[in-house]
Amino acid sequence: MTIVVCDHIHQKGLDILASDPEITMINAADEPKDILLEKFIPLADVAITRSSTDIDGKFLEKAEKLKAIVRAGVGVDNVDIPGCSKLGIVVMNVPTANTIAAVELTMTHMMSCVRKFPYAHNNLKIDRVWRRQDWYGTELKDKKLGIIGFGNIGSRVGKRAKAFEMDIVAYDPYISPSKATDLDITYTNDFEDILSCDIITIHTPKTDETRDIISTKEIERMKDGVILVNCARGGLYNEKALIEGLKSGKIAMAGIDVFDKEPATDHPLLDLDNVTVTPHLGANTRESQQNIAIQAAENAIASAKGISYPNALNLPIKESELPDFLRPYLELTQKIGHMSAQVTKSGVQSMKITTSGKVSEHIDSLTTFATVGVLKESLGDQINYVNAEHVAVERGMQVEKETALSGSGFENMVTLRLTTQNGNVFKISGTVLGDSAQRIVDIDGYALELEPKGNLILFKNNDEPGVIGDVGRLIAAHQVNIADFRLGRDGKGHALAVVKVDNTVTKALIEDLEALDACISARSVAI
Repeated sequence: MTIVVCDHIHQKGLDILASDPEITMINAADEPKDILLEKFIPLADVAITRSSTDIDGKFLEKAEKLKAIVRAGVGVDNVDIPGCSKLGIVVMNVPTANTIAAVELTMTHMMSCVRKFPYAHNNLKIDRVWRRQDWYGTELKDKKLGIIGFGNIGSRVGKRAKAFEMDIVAYDPYISPSKATDLDITYTNDFEDILSCDIITIHTPKTDETRDIISTKEIERMKDGVILVNCARGGLYNEKALIEGLKSGKIAMAGIDVFDKEPATDHPLLDLDNVTVTPHLGANTRESQQNIAIQAAENAIASAKGISYPNALNLPIKESELPDFLRPYLELTQKIGHMSAQVTKSGVQSMKITTSGKVSEHIDSLTTFATVGVLKESLGDQINYVNAEHVAVERGMQVEKETALSGSGFENMVTLRLTTQNGNVFKISGTVLGDSAQRIVDIDGYALELEPKGNLILFKNNDEPGVIGDVGRLIAAHQVNIADFRLGRDGKGHALAVVKVDNTVTKALIEDLEALDACISARSVAI
């Protein structure tokens, strides 16, 4: 079996590939991309790539025998995952090899910010000025550190910050509080507790929920002289708001490793004298690069031999092998899982999937897709069809499945019931009309019919005159256009409206909807 290395990886990984007698390794990292595509990709059973090689239509057109792609790193922005799935090509990444590198870089930025290290260094080394009085810093000891996202990296930052005797608050609505409290770290589900911290660092995937999670309004509510650190993903902090906060002094210092658009060699942040910046160095340690190469090589060999597909990001079967009628149900089930997670916005205690009709023969696959959908809101690309069950168990999430006789009037039905850690329950049902028209037909007992697609507002209210008009006028006041409006009533004095809009739904719009007298709850969903 042939493994083609498309981009440069650490020599340790190359040695592992070369030493396996069942593998022919072609190192084409120095080849021009046109030669790579024409000469070497047609030979590949497995390809190892980094960010320099785009896995696009041109690449896949030449991949005559390719069964798997290993992205040596975390990001897969340069990989056409749907295109790979249609051809039965498994896409894998290496998500944890750079964990310690990212953790330690976070601590580096934190220390540099409190002691203004880069500026003191430049003042002495470059300017040759000895002025100790210009470089008074602060100490980490007894400072309150807010950690947004307490997963693989955030929790390790917390452990190290404990050694500095910091007071630590962790915010992550998708974990069990015990993950923080077991480390003698305070857990909160109130974001205001984070905004009151002396130093804030973020460690979440970049999703619709986390993009701009820190913006102008959040910065206004922070302490004067707060320090912000971002070594996760560009765009988690709104860059315009960050710059304004730094200029005004509201933010004393910021440590930034990632930018919204990279490379960022002409970025306004670089003009400020209260920022420490690095060019996306989260994975740039010798140990990290070695670990990435080793894991990539081992994963490539395992997939070439058909042993396993570690960290697969797509379904490791060809689309043609799925029953035709099942495909839209799998997609629908993942969508309602993702929708449920967005509505509940809390750690999931249990998930139950109930099926009726012919789809019940494939309840295991439907459960996997539902689990991926539920966890995708909090984990982004870290969740996949291979690790979903393991991650659910790791998070203490109970997964149940049952088949039932059809009593809904639909030939096939999939129902998902989520119970959150705070005891709330959310239930949603869907079916497929005709060959492929996906429809949600029930939300929490409210019968309605809607396509699970686009930007949606779920508005639950007391069923009284004038509410629909109030909702419409309020949405219009935010310069948002309504594309569709569906209404369900429970006959007990309550109603549920699902409003599809053309624009992204802002926090301000949801807050204004919640302020309406008739409102019971308002949630936004993007599918």
